[in-house]
Amino acid sequence: MERTTLSQLMYLSWEIQRSRKCSRSRALLSAWIIKANEEIMIYHLVKKRVQSKDLHRVKPQGLTLFQ
Repeated sequence: MERTTLSQLMYLSWEIQRSRKCSRSRALLSAWIIKANEEIMIYHLVKKRVQSKDLHRVKPQGLTLFQ
């Protein structure tokens, strides 16, 4: 894995652990699953946040889970 991917993974797992108050291993597993399924996660987040009439205007190529 690349260094940026690992740092994003560790940062995301730290955020999960802090917000959900779960163990380090469980937070790391959750972060790895989110990172592995990044495209699916973006789709579900956009679908949840954007109204259905404006969903066709969103360009999925410009969306990323991490900046």
